Amino acid sequence: MRELWGSLVVFCLCPVLGGLPLVDWLTRALVSKNLAHLGTGNISVSAAFYHGGRGVGILAACAEASKGIVAVLLARYFFPDDPLWEVVALMALVMGRYWVAKSAGTTNVFWGIFTHDPIGAVVVVFFALVSFTLVRERALGRLISLFWLVVILAVREPSHTYGVAILLLALLMAWIYARIPDDLSLEALPQQRDSRALFRFFRGDQSVLTLQERLDPDTVGPKAATLATLIAWGYAVPEGWVLPPGDDPQPLILSLAPTPEAPLIVRSSALGEDTATASAAGQYITISDVTNTRELATAILRCQTAYNSPRAVQYRRHHHQGDRGLAVLVQRQIQGVYAGVAFSRDPVDQYRDAVLIEAVAGGAEAVVSGQVTPEQYRVYGSMAGGTPTATGEETLTLEGTGTIPPGILHQVAQVCRALERRYHGVPQDLEWSYDGETLWILQCRPITTLTPIWTRKIAAEVIPGVIRPLTWSINQPLTCGVWGKLFTLGLGDTGERGDRYANGDSHRTQGLDFDATATLHFSHAYFNATLLGEIFRRMGLPPESLEFLTRGEKFTKPPLLSTLKNLPGLWRLLQREWHLPEDFAVDARKWFKPTLQQLQVSPEGLSPDELLARVDLILSTLKRATYYNILAPLSVALRQAVLRVDSGELDSQRMPEVASVRSLVQLAEKSRNLLPMGQLNFDSCPSLFAYLAEMPDGQGILAQFNTWLAQYGYLSEVATDIAVPRWQENPRPMRELFARCVFDSIQRNSLAPPAPPSHVSWGAKWVQHRLNLKGEVAEIYNRLLAHLRWTLLALEQQWLGLGYLQGAGDLFFLTLPEITAFVEQEEAGMTEAEQVKAVAQLQDYITYRQRQYAQDCQRPHVPFVVYGQPSDNIPPPDPPIKAGQTLQGMGVSGGLVEGVVKVVRSLDMLEQVQPGTILVIPYSDAGWSPLLAIAQGIIAEVGGSLSHGAILAREYGIPAVFALPGVMQALHDGQRVRLDGQRGTVMVLG
Repeated sequence: MRELWGSLVVFCLCPVLGGLPLVDWLTRALVSKNLAHLGTGNISVSAAFYHGGRGVGILAACAEASKGIVAVLLARYFFPDDPLWEVVALMALVMGRYWVAKSAGTTNVFWGIFTHDPIGAVVVVFFALVSFTLVRERALGRLISLFWLVVILAVREPSHTYGVAILLLALLMAWIYARIPDDLSLEALPQQRDSRALFRFFRGDQSVLTLQERLDPDTVGPKAATLATLIAWGYAVPEGWVLPPGDDPQPLILSLAPTPEAPLIVRSSALGEDTATASAAGQYITISDVTNTRELATAILRCQTAYNSPRAVQYRRHHHQGDRGLAVLVQRQIQGVYAGVAFSRDPVDQYRDAVLIEAVAGGAEAVVSGQVTPEQYRVYGSMAGGTPTATGEETLTLEGTGTIPPGILHQVAQVCRALERRYHGVPQDLEWSYDGETLWILQCRPITTLTPIWTRKIAAEVIPGVIRPLTWSINQPLTCGVWGKLFTLGLGDTGERGDRYANGDSHRTQGLDFDATATLHFSHAYFNATLLGEIFRRMGLPPESLEFLTRGEKFTKPPLLSTLKNLPGLWRLLQREWHLPEDFAVDARKWFKPTLQQLQVSPEGLSPDELLARVDLILSTLKRATYYNILAPLSVALRQAVLRVDSGELDSQRMPEVASVRSLVQLAEKSRNLLPMGQLNFDSCPSLFAYLAEMPDGQGILAQFNTWLAQYGYLSEVATDIAVPRWQENPRPMRELFARCVFDSIQRNSLAPPAPPSHVSWGAKWVQHRLNLKGEVAEIYNRLLAHLRWTLLALEQQWLGLGYLQGAGDLFFLTLPEITAFVEQEEAGMTEAEQVKAVAQLQDYITYRQRQYAQDCQRPHVPFVVYGQPSDNIPPPDPPIKAGQTLQGMGVSGGLVEGVVKVVRSLDMLEQVQPGTILVIPYSDAGWSPLLAIAQGIIAEVGGSLSHGAILAREYGIPAVFALPGVMQALHDGQRVRLDGQRGTVMVLG
C-alpha cells in the first residue's frame, strides 16, 4: 500500500508542485511585475533575475530549489531503497513546471540531483563548469552538462533501469530547452546592473570578444560572425575584436594599443547587415588609420552614432528591419599592395559563368568608396565553374587588362567560388586585400541582387516542359501549399497526426513564404533553392536534403546542435512517414475512391457553374492526393537510402509506367496467337487495325485493346500538365507500340515481364511496401488530373460554341481564378455590353499569353539556374559536343551500351524510333513508357533515380543516364555514343 501511495504522490503531486508559480508570486509581490507578459514570457529564475534584480532572483532560486529537494525527499520516503523513483519524481516535477510556467526547471533539477546524490552532483557541476568555460556557448554548454549528468550518475549507480531513467530525464530537459526561448538572450537592462555580470557569464560573454571565437550573428551581426566563420574554415582574415550592442567599450579600448606602424580599422557589424536580403552597403561608416586609443574611442562612438543616422534609419524601414542594434568590429588594418572586390557571379550578366573582379593598387577603401575607378576583370575556367580539360589540369581564362598580376586575380577567383560553394551556391560579394604575401579577406556577404536562386533541378521533374497559365494556376498553389504544410510540421507543432492539413504556427517559420517555393521563368517551372536551403537548415537538416532523397546526391553535415534542437519536428515528420499507409487507406476510403466513382459521370451537358463545382471537388481531393504524391516517393527514397537497398531487389510491377507496358505486351502475345500466321505481313499499324476490324476474332482483340486504353488512358507525357492530351485522347502511339509487339517477336520478348528478384532482404521488403504505395498514389493522382482536364475541356467546348474562345486550347491560357470570376459574373447576370467587355478582356489575356508562350517555346534552351530576377538576354547554348568528349550525368539504370542517338521531343515521334536506338529525351513521365520501353538506352536532361523513366529502365534492363542539362542541344540525330548507366557517363564516339 505504501508503494501505491508513493506512486500517486510522484505522478500526481509532483507535477502540481512543479507547476506552482512561486517565481511569479514573488516577482509580483516584490516588484509588481507580471513575468508572463514580459520578455520571453517564461516564469523562470533567470527571468526573475532579469526583470526583478538580484534580490528577487535569489528568492526565486531558493523557492524553486526547495521544490526539487521536496520532490526527491517525498520519493525517498515512499521508496527508501529505490533511487529510481527519485529520478522519476524529478521528471514529473519538470513536466509540471513546463506545462504551467513554460520553464525548463533547471534549478529544480540541480537541487533535486544534489539532494539525490550530493557527490555525483558535485562531480557533474565540476565537469560542466570546465566544459562551459571551454566552449562558452550556452546552448551547447547545456547539452554537455546533461551529458555529464547521464554519464556520471549512471556510473555511480550501475543499474540499467536507473541509467535509462537518468537518460530520459536528460532528454526531457534537452527537449524543453529546444522548445522554449532563452531568457539569457535578452539584452541587459540598465536598471539591473547587479545581475548583469551573472548574465554575461552564463550567456558566454567574455570581457572582449575576438574573431577567433564562434560568434552568433544575432549577437554581433552577420559581418563579424561571417569573418569568424572564415577564420574557423582556415581563410586569412585580419585579427579582430567585436563590441556587441550595448556593451561597455572600455575593456576593448584598454586591451588594444594601435600605433602608426600598426593601425586599426573600425567598422560596423549591424544586426541585420550583410544578409541575403539586405546588404546595408554604404549605410554605416568605416574609420581607418586609427593610431592611438583616443582615436579608437572616438571611432567606436562615431560608428555607433551612425546607426541612427537618417539614411540608415530610412534604409532599415525600407527593408522592414527593426532597430536591433549595431556591433562594432575593430581589426588590424592591412597595408595592401593590391585590393578590391570580387563577385562570384556577375551581378549584371548572371548567365556568364565568370567571377567578376574590380581591383586597384593600394587599399580596398578606394574601391568600395567609389573614389577611384577600378580595373575590371572576368575570370573563367575550372575553379570559376567551367569544365576541366582532358588532362585534368585547371585552366583559367582572364578577360580584361590592367596592372594587377594575373596570379593574384586567379587566386581571388578561386577563393570567391570556393566560398560560394561553402555557402550552398549563394553568390558572394568578397572584399579582399593583398599585402605582397597573403591574400586577406576583409568582408564576405551574399549578393542581394542575385537572390533568391531559382533552379530547374527537381522542378523540371515535377512539372516539366513549357507550361501554360491554367496549369500553373492550379499546380503552384497545390504543390507549394502541401510543401508548406510539411515544412511547417517540421518547424512547428501543427496539431494531431490525423489533421494532416491543419495550419501550424511557430516562430521558427517566421519570415518564410512557402508560396514562393516555386515560380515560372520563361514559362518553365523553377524551385526556390535559397528558400528550400533555409527551410532545411532551420529543420536541422542539410540544405541539400531534397536533392539527396530524390537524386542520391551528396550532402553536407548540419551542425549537431541544430539537429538536436529540431528533433521534435523531425520526429513529427517521421511519424507521418511511419503512418503513411494507414493514413492513405483512410483517405482512399473516405475521399479518393468516392470522388473517382463520382467522376465516372461524363461532364458533357453540365452547366458552367456545375462544371466549376466539379473542378472544386477534384481540387479538394487533389490537395490530399498531392500530400501523398510528395511524401510517398520521399518515403521510398528515405528507406532505400537508410537501409541501403539496391534497386535490383525491388519489384516495380505495380507502377503505372511498368504495368501499362506489361499489360499491352501480354495482349499483343494473345493477339498474335489468334491471328493466322500467313496474315502477319502487314506494313503498318493502320493496316493491322483495319484487318482486325474486319475479321471475327479481331473484334475481340480490338475490344480488349480499348479496355486496356480505358484502364490506362489517364496517362500522358506530362501527367501534372493538364494542357497535355491523355492517351485516351491520342491513342496513336499506343496503337503503334501494340502493332510493333505483334509484328516483332524480339521486341515483344524484350518487353516481357522480368523475373522477380531472386533474393529479397528484409530491408527491401520494407522499401517494397512504400514502392507499392507510391504506385497506388500515382494512379489516383494522375486519374484526378485527367478528370480535371476533361472537365475543363467540357467548359472550353461550351465557350467555343458561344464564341468566347477563338480556338481549341485557348482556355489553357487563362488562369483558374479568371475562369471562375467570368462564370460567376455570368451567373450573376451581365448586360450585353458587360459581356462583350468581359469576353474581350479574356481574349486579350489569351492573345498576349499565347504570344509569350510561343516565344518561350522557340527558345533553344532556358538557363538551368536563375539568380534573382532573370533577364531575357539568354546566351546561345553551347555548341554540340564532338567525338571523344564525355558528358557526366547521373546513372539511374546500370549497363553499358553503344548505339545511334535519336533526339525525341514528344511521344508522337514513336514511329520515327527504330529498335536499338539510344533515345535522348527532355524528361520522362509515366506516359512516355511506350516509347522508352523500345529503346536500347535512355539519356534525359532531367530526372533522378525515382523518376518514371528510371524505374522503367531498371525494370527492363535498359541502361540510362539522367540529369544532363542541355543534352538535347549537345547531341544530334545519328551520333554514335557509348552510354554507361553505372558511371553515369555518355561518350561521343562519332
